Amino acid sequence: MVGVPPGRVTLSDRRTQHSWVVEVEPFQMAAFPVTQFWYERVTGQRPSGAQGDRLPVVGVSWWDAIRFCNALSRHDGLTPAYHLRADAETADWDTSADGYRLPTEAEWEHACRAGTAGPRYGQLDEVAWYQGNSDGQIHSVGGKRPNAWGLYDMLGNAWDWCWDVYDAEVYGTYRVLRGGGWADEHWSCRASVRRRSHPTFRIDDVGFRIARSAPPTSAITVSLCSDQ
Repeated sequence: MVGVPPGRVTLSDRRTQHSWVVEVEPFQMAAFPVTQFWYERVTGQRPSGAQGDRLPVVGVSWWDAIRFCNALSRHDGLTPAYHLRADAETADWDTSADGYRLPTEAEWEHACRAGTAGPRYGQLDEVAWYQGNSDGQIHSVGGKRPNAWGLYDMLGNAWDWCWDVYDAEVYGTYRVLRGGGWADEHWSCRASVRRRSHPTFRIDDVGFRIARSAPPTSAITVSLCSDQ
């Protein structure tokens, strides 16, 4: 987990031409997206199409992602961040919990930018797998240069689920996706780009990474593949 400092981020929606400012408190974010090996160790499942321990887990729904967060929290003796209701259609976030969770989209963009102001934290081919260099396939995590805060694959390779509802009035329960993926054109791999999907959908270029509100009391080391 990497410590992300506090800050302020301006979010924008090109569809509505609306912008809004969000203050971000300090938090922790995983340096890498959740890998297939990590996901399988916690859940016993490996849902992705292409197989590889260090490949980002994809083909997971928003619901799958928050269940993973709760399961990992219980495994590490932390308080789960999410209360899943019996009807399995709604979830509440306990903001006082010290367990793992999805980042908000403001946290995600703030972490992605890492103090930069441009559309990306580096030259695209150096920091991201996208349509122009991916050879039509997903790649192992950590293969591109990280941003200034030590976060890898924030752009490209696989989209990240975020906690937020995209636009409840227009799209109902659809949740926010950030970051761009291996099959996307260059314009989708920018810090400000927002995408949406239904929380039950499982897509072959959508994964997630975890966050924590409270800093850990001791270092947490997570093995990303079986040979580490």
